[in-house]
This record gives sequence, C-alpha cells and structure tokens, in this order.
Amino acid sequence: MLTDIEVAQNAKMLPIEEIAGQLGVDREFLELYGDYKAKISDGLLDKLKDKPDGKLVLVTAINPTPAGEGKTTVTVGLGQAMGRLGKKAVIALREPSMGPVMGLKGGAAGGGYAQVVPMEDINLHFTGDLHAVTAANNLLSAAIDNHIHHGNALGIDLRRVVWKRAMDMNDRALRQITVGLGGKVNGFPREDGFVISVASEVMAILCLAENLMDLKKRLGRIIIGYSITGKPVTAGDLKVDGAMAVILKDAIKPNLVQTLENTPCLMHGGPFANIAHGCNSVIATKTALKLGDYAITEAGFGADLGAEKFFDIKCRYGGLVPSAAVLVASVRALKYNGGIRKDQLAAENLEAVEAGISNLKKHVENIRKFGVPVIVAINRFPTDTPDEIELIRKRCGEWGVDSAVAEVFEKGGEGGLELARKLCALMDAQKTEFKPLYDTGLPVKQKIELICKEIYGAGKVEYRNRALKEIKTIEELGMGNLPICMAKTQYSLSDDPTLLGAPSDFIITVKEVRLSAGAGFIVALTGDIMTMPGLPRDPAANRIDIDGDGRITGLF
Repeated sequence: MLTDIEVAQNAKMLPIEEIAGQLGVDREFLELYGDYKAKISDGLLDKLKDKPDGKLVLVTAINPTPAGEGKTTVTVGLGQAMGRLGKKAVIALREPSMGPVMGLKGGAAGGGYAQVVPMEDINLHFTGDLHAVTAANNLLSAAIDNHIHHGNALGIDLRRVVWKRAMDMNDRALRQITVGLGGKVNGFPREDGFVISVASEVMAILCLAENLMDLKKRLGRIIIGYSITGKPVTAGDLKVDGAMAVILKDAIKPNLVQTLENTPCLMHGGPFANIAHGCNSVIATKTALKLGDYAITEAGFGADLGAEKFFDIKCRYGGLVPSAAVLVASVRALKYNGGIRKDQLAAENLEAVEAGISNLKKHVENIRKFGVPVIVAINRFPTDTPDEIELIRKRCGEWGVDSAVAEVFEKGGEGGLELARKLCALMDAQKTEFKPLYDTGLPVKQKIELICKEIYGAGKVEYRNRALKEIKTIEELGMGNLPICMAKTQYSLSDDPTLLGAPSDFIITVKEVRLSAGAGFIVALTGDIMTMPGLPRDPAANRIDIDGDGRITGLF
C-alpha cells in the first residue's frame, strides 16, 4: 500500500470554488489561498443565521496508545461515507501543530484513504493561522517587558508575571528561561518561559470567540500577571488588545479544504487537549452546522479529555447541542491497555482484549453521563482477527451500545458505510438529552473533584499548597464561576501515564491552577503535564525531506 503522503499526492482535488459550490457558498464569501484552500469571510454566518442547524456529531476515542486508534482518520472516513449515502455532511477539524508533526505524533490530517488535502500544506504552514497566534502571543510578551523597561506605571510585580512566550515547535530548552540579561539597555532580568503555540491562551480564545469583536474583548481580559499590590494586570491595561486582534483578523476566519473524496472540511484552530480544551473553533463548527445536514467534528485525545471539554466548555460557550458521539477504539489499542507490548500486538490475544476493554467501557459510561447517544467505531487494522472484533461487538451489545467496524484507512468512505448507516439510525431512534457535567456556579474545588471522580474514576483529589493559594485568589477575584479545563496526561484516565485500562480509587494531585480569563476557563494542572513538549530521540523531522522538484517525502 502507498504511504499516506503518496496517497495524498495522488489525490484528484477539485478547485476549492467547486467544494464551496457544493455547500451553496458563493464566491463573494471566499478568500482564496491558491487553488485548493480558502478562508470563509465574516458575512456568511450572518447570511445563514436563520437557516436551521444540522445535526452535530462528536468523534472521540479511548485513551491514546502507541498502538494507534485513528480518531481523525475515522472522522474523515465517516464524513466521506456520509457523502456516499447521499447525506450532506461537513467535517470540522483542528489544524495540526508543527511541533508534533516534526516530533513524535506526526500529522493530523487523517491517514490512508481517509485524509484531508492538501496534506503537506495542512501539516506545515497552511494559511498561517498558527503563525498569527504565535505573533499575537509574543506581541503581548514584548509589551510586558517594554512596559516594565519604560517605568512600569502599572506596578507589575516581576515575580508574578504569568504570561509566557510561544512558538509552534517542540523545544524543551525553552520551558524555563531568563530574559533581560545584558545590562540596562535590554530591560530588567526576570524568569520567563515558552509554551507551544497551541497551548497559548490566544489559541483558546481564537477557538471560543463568536466573532472578531468578541475576540478583541477576550484578548483584553487576558491576565498577564499581578501588580505589587496584588491587582491583576491585563492585556487591555497594556493597551495591546486591539493590535493583537489586528494580527488575528484573518486567522479567525475558518479554512475550507476537502478530503480525498472531495467531502468539504472546515479546518480551523488547534488547541491541545491535554493542556487546553482540544476542539476546533466555535465559528467553524457553527458554520458547518449551517452548511450541512450533519456536522462531524472531533475533540483531541481520549474522551476523558477532549470529549469532556467539548461538552463542558465548547458546547457551553457555543450554545451547541450534540446529537450523537462516535467512540473510536482499535483491537490493538485495547490489547495494549490489557498489558501487551507494542511489538506483540499483531498476534491474536482474546485475553488481552478482554483485559483492556475496561477502558472502552469507562468511556462509554462517561459519554452517557452527558445524555448523548453513543456508538463504538472499531477502527480495523490488518492484523485484527474476526474473533477479536466479535469480542468487542459482544461486550458493546452487553452494554446496550451498537458498534460498527470502520475500514476507512484502507477503503476510504466505502469502509465507513456500516458506521455511517448505524450512526444515522442511532440519531433517528434516540434523541439527545445533552447536559453538562456540572454547574459552573459550584466552588472551584468541587468542579475539579466532579471531573476527577466522575470522569476519571479517582477516589481522592489532593492539592499542592500553590494550587490552593491560586484557587483562593481566583475566587477572591470573582472568577470562580468559570468552567474547568483539566491539564492531564492523555495516556491514562488517571494523572499517571502508566496506569492503563480503567483504574479506580486512585489519587489525582493538582499541582497548579491557572486563570485563563480571556478564554473563560480555569486550568488545573495535574501530574507531570508540560505546556512545552520536547522532541523524541528520533524525531519525525529526521525523515522529512524535499527534492529538486519540490516533492516532499517522509512527512507521514
């Protein structure tokens, strides 16, 4: 079989105007970025505001493993399958971060014959949205040190500057740095650091903003640190919120691309799900709901992170009501959760599937807590045996959940027809009773503990002194009524990446609590979570190359 990039390079793409035409989008609402990419301009949502929304489908997954789950691939393949059934579906995805593309995770445009194209552009610079987020973030960083250098009229406490610089690359050496060295002309020395751009609050704001003016208001609310008297200092106080909004004026517009089968896809925004809220933009999702009868979107990593944040943060702010959820699992990933090493996953092992299926069951139970109908998609790999797949189907049946085998990696939309048919039947038969997990008016600690106990299965939550002080400050500022955004390892339901399956009664430790006042949520950091990843020993960048004809190799 061809590699992912070879499949993508052989794709027969349609001009993006034709893809827009399928959706009834006139040329006046398109801003072209070459032949196969376009941004959708501001006026389209206003024009469509009275049009009924389509049905919103969330694709999520079990906890990720080195064995592979294929959540994005299934999302793309499902959208293609809906098209084959004559359904008007629009896919809504996040944009990949270049750090993971060059690091360990690889790209995020699907795989095999279920990809979004042009794949190389999407995984690299695309339409420049991530660069704009980086620039806006770093304008604010520059403004902070410039204000301090020129007299510090706001009385910013150099020991309590919480805003970090950003770059869209994995670079562990920049996690903790010192700036302002070299004498008086270079400002005041202070401790600083970098986050990866997709972990910046600017990215979260971009993805939760309703429009450009809402974006500007949220940027102005960003708390960059505290004064010597303990008062919060904001980007608005530094008077750079307008300039930040200018940098992001094009980035806020959704990007329109297509799949290998010419299914429309809106790809916009990309907050990390183990740090931020892990969902594409509210604007892109709302646009997909107006343009299609079905809007198929995903949320990052496992359902304990992405889906929970989709339901409790994105749906809450966007006024969204999901009609159904697709929970992706693979035989290989379940065997890995059952204790089998990666190099032994090809051999049939029903006992390991049985041991690991508790992870799938826990995620099914969690989605049901939000009142959303759920179906399990078994992403099939060539080494999967009929007995292993039948075991998963049998267990799903015992839980009262339907399941479907997805072979979209190998067969594209054709391989997702069973899933598409069963999903449509599920939405026809069961009406959503969606509700968030908690009331935002609850105390901060109570909201954290509800997530940890109900969704993760923890028996107890412990707080470091620093976290307790930060919670006290947040509540004293009158901002305790915001939703919670948990920062946690994606590899386990717990905060320990080595605890696989469905552990219970464990202790989760909250080490730090940060206020993202602009985005509108409170971040609780657990375990050893990093806001700036590092490159692995053998990064993907070592295998990426380009020839004299401009043909890229090794990107996947």
